[in-house]
Amino acid sequence: MTFPERYSGLPAYAFPRLRALLDHLDPGGDPVHMTIGEPKHAFPDWVMDVIAAHSHEFGRYPTNEGTPELLAAISGYLKRRYSVDMPVDQIMALNGTREGLHNALLALCPEETSRGEQPIVLIPNPFYQVYAVAARTIGAEPMFVPATAETGHLPDYMSLSPKVLNRVEVAYICSPANPQGAVADRDYWANLIQLAEKFDFKIFADECYGEIYRDTPPVGAMEVAHEGGADPERVTIFHSLSKRSNLPGLRSGFVASGPESIARIRRLRNYAGSPIPLPLQRVSERAWADDVHVAENRALYQEKFEIADEVFAGVPGYMSPEAGFFLWLPVEDGEAAAVKLWTETGVRVLPGAYLSRDVDGFNPGKGYIRAAMVAPKQEMQRGLIKLRDCLYT
Repeated sequence: MTFPERYSGLPAYAFPRLRALLDHLDPGGDPVHMTIGEPKHAFPDWVMDVIAAHSHEFGRYPTNEGTPELLAAISGYLKRRYSVDMPVDQIMALNGTREGLHNALLALCPEETSRGEQPIVLIPNPFYQVYAVAARTIGAEPMFVPATAETGHLPDYMSLSPKVLNRVEVAYICSPANPQGAVADRDYWANLIQLAEKFDFKIFADECYGEIYRDTPPVGAMEVAHEGGADPERVTIFHSLSKRSNLPGLRSGFVASGPESIARIRRLRNYAGSPIPLPLQRVSERAWADDVHVAENRALYQEKFEIADEVFAGVPGYMSPEAGFFLWLPVEDGEAAAVKLWTETGVRVLPGAYLSRDVDGFNPGKGYIRAAMVAPKQEMQRGLIKLRDCLYT
């Protein structure tokens, strides 16, 4: 199988398809872009000072796993946020979590199960496209499990048959979920960890939106695993400064797991990864150690949650997100709605089907659009009002 063939059939999450669909059409008003989840809030004002103070370190090769100070700052964050004591040798800095979500599967998923079968990688549907690409890369079978209103917008892995679960090597889960904003509670995590222990598979917990929430901090997978005394290798967590600190261009995050898993991920990184430049690691050290700017950022999103609730009050099917910064809005056809919005109002959103995969003739994202609440507050409000008046009135 050639490289292009291996990746054929993956979801058209890729924005080139959306651009090809819309760019030849004139917007019906001042453009408001709500497609990409790229934070627009200001990042901390000390970032450039830290980079300048350490600019001489661009002349050195970066540390592969992360500087001792960075690993200590991440360990401190996990203790403050999740009450988890995580040794620094169980953490590795990432050049953006996309790298980690992909390469961790290469490092930890075997080419065959213990029974000599093709492994299965469980993926929520809708999903972040790197999960499926990683599964294809290692030759595993990606199994797309619906995350719909009927399942609380989280995948019901517990309902899968033993025949399937005996082939599972890794299960991806995103909480808070992209795109729906649903949050896995303690019972969900505890049941999933128990299932993983019974059928001996690993959980990859993508928690990149974990610091953007309304009132209650989302519980973490590692937090529940530690409380229940699970095997430390059972859960691997991924976090990022992109959303937490409004630093998507810093390309800085981390992965944490059991000592054996992190040793294997670090070993792969020695040959197939790109460590974060040292001045940017210095910024990351300070960012993970500071919670003040995170609270200020969260407050801005909490205002946006309230605006969205006011704008869509009374709209049938509107689901106010628990966390994250996306609205998952019901429509008859996501692609048709996106074209209508752009041509009539200038508001650009992402069709839900681009985040999902057809399974047995059903695409769980087709009847939705995703709108990112990342623009400045007034611009976002203007865009949401246009969206409501165009599609729901």
